[in-house]
Amino acid sequence: MLKKLSKYFRRHALPVISEPHIVRSGGHPLSARQITSGARKVVEQLVSDGFQAYLVGGCVRDLMLGLSPKDFDVATDATPEQVNKLFRRARIVGRRFQIVHVRMGAEVIEVTTFRAHHTEQGSNTRDESHRSAKGLLLRDNLFGSINEDASRRDFTMNALYYHPQDNSVYDYANGLADIERRIIRIIGDPEVRYREDPVRMLRAIRFAGKLGFSIEEKSAAAISKMAHLLADIPPARLFDEVLKLLMHGQALVTFRLLREYDLFRLLFPATEDALNEDPGWYLEFIEQALTNTDKRIRSGKRVTPAFLFAALLWPAAKQANKKFERSNISPVYALQQATADVLHRACQRVAIPRRFSMPMREIWEMQLRLPRRNGSQAFRLMENKRFRAGYDFLLLREDAGELEPGLGVWWTRFQEMDEDQRLKMVSTLAEPTPTKKRRRRRPRRSPATTQPDHD
Repeated sequence: MLKKLSKYFRRHALPVISEPHIVRSGGHPLSARQITSGARKVVEQLVSDGFQAYLVGGCVRDLMLGLSPKDFDVATDATPEQVNKLFRRARIVGRRFQIVHVRMGAEVIEVTTFRAHHTEQGSNTRDESHRSAKGLLLRDNLFGSINEDASRRDFTMNALYYHPQDNSVYDYANGLADIERRIIRIIGDPEVRYREDPVRMLRAIRFAGKLGFSIEEKSAAAISKMAHLLADIPPARLFDEVLKLLMHGQALVTFRLLREYDLFRLLFPATEDALNEDPGWYLEFIEQALTNTDKRIRSGKRVTPAFLFAALLWPAAKQANKKFERSNISPVYALQQATADVLHRACQRVAIPRRFSMPMREIWEMQLRLPRRNGSQAFRLMENKRFRAGYDFLLLREDAGELEPGLGVWWTRFQEMDEDQRLKMVSTLAEPTPTKKRRRRRPRRSPATTQPDHD
């Protein structure tokens, strides 16, 4: 598809803020038939009521690349309140950046109002647009024209607007040429734009991993310099961004890019420390886990974030576990202490919800239980709801070289056998060496003494 783009587009080095380069019907590979009916209806309704409306951003970019968009976003000059009144099943969401979710059947179309440039004025614009002392955008509801909106987009490839009614593409930032060159280029001064929203650095990495693009030199150079700004992003938002980074089918290459640009350290500092201390099986373990995640996603299988985060934090948990094991406490208690410590520190950067952190704990604790197979223990473990995840985790540890192979093979065979064969497998296990319990000697009772009566 990329080779075909050269015959559709002439290269025009346009300024960022300008009239667009318009590619009419027949000059590009898009068709209104590729747009969902819900997205078309939203655009048609806005236009029929006198507003401008276009499909914008990632959906246009993906269609240009021959990919299937995950969703369709609409940009308009109608305010959120006007959009909300226009559609029966709509609601305004967000405070920092107001948008409208319009439901069309099972489809949800995200509608945004054209954003304007930020001003340095005082109280009269503070409710609409407000920055922190570090330049971070705290509120972004200052509305403007489509030209201003295009210059406010993050990357040139996302400043593309498509009008399905006349089948025209409006390119405001020379994004079509960058798509053809497979380049991710931020619009404007990279340091200023990353300061406005540091998550743009993660988005650059995500697109580079997902699309196989390279990051333009100036846009890339500013990432390592501004990486520390991610510490100012709320941990809950970073959790959502990590899911986007690692659950699109290109987790392995994305992980390597995060480390290359020194961003992984900002997301998972304890894991990065562990990788630096012992880069052997720790790195192999994480990369194998991400490879398996990619395979499952590409084949349409379910991936749980709990397993993914359990893998990402396991090297940190192992390092913490060493510290607690030196205290001569039981292995179970040492792991529990290490788990609590690692999760507490991790959630200060990436807020892992309890619905995922609890299964993570159980997957880790299962690693101590899986070697215990005597008697009825193996059968009880099979009935545990975390058994399969714990078993898969065990196989990962063996594949990475943390453990000697053997236990995983045993559990694989055990699952394949019938009841009688399982009983036989358990009966052939070496019985644990019994430990003699020292009998506590009862203290000798002193002879009773007669107490005088008290009147």
